Amino acid sequence: MRIRDSLWMIAGAMPVAVVAAPGPGADQARNPAKVQLAGDVFVERFEPAPGGRRARILERTDALHPGDRLVFVVSWSGGDRQGFTVVNPVPRSVAYQAGLGTPSEDVSVDGGHAWGPLGALMVHDGDGWRHALPGDVTHVRWRVPGGTGQITYRGTVR
Repeated sequence: MRIRDSLWMIAGAMPVAVVAAPGPGADQARNPAKVQLAGDVFVERFEPAPGGRRARILERTDALHPGDRLVFVVSWSGGDRQGFTVVNPVPRSVAYQAGLGTPSEDVSVDGGHAWGPLGALMVHDGDGWRHALPGDVTHVRWRVPGGTGQITYRGTVR
């Protein structure tokens, strides 16, 4: 592991998701800025830390393995005071982890056609209809304010 390529955090010391409050100025409200999005993916690992604590390590990697826990980070800047919607597809090789995102998060289990909280969605399989499971999620979306901010969500490599 290369420490310079890793983000070290003591578990519990930093929130998983941080969403910035809207902050457009008067000029931006009249002339909305373009939206810029950036994404990153980290493998999450836990190791013993001083004082009996556990350190959460987020590191970039070139290779993923089944069972690896991933943290997806979506950052934005720009937009107007009404905000905008960010949609992120969940790769087929990744099982979305429910309940670890932001409260304003909606998911889709049908390629982005229908949206809602995971518990409200249904999928059809060979035996009929059933409640959607985290592994069924194909897309995640958030309504975010203009300005700058960051959202995270998690998944596990299948």
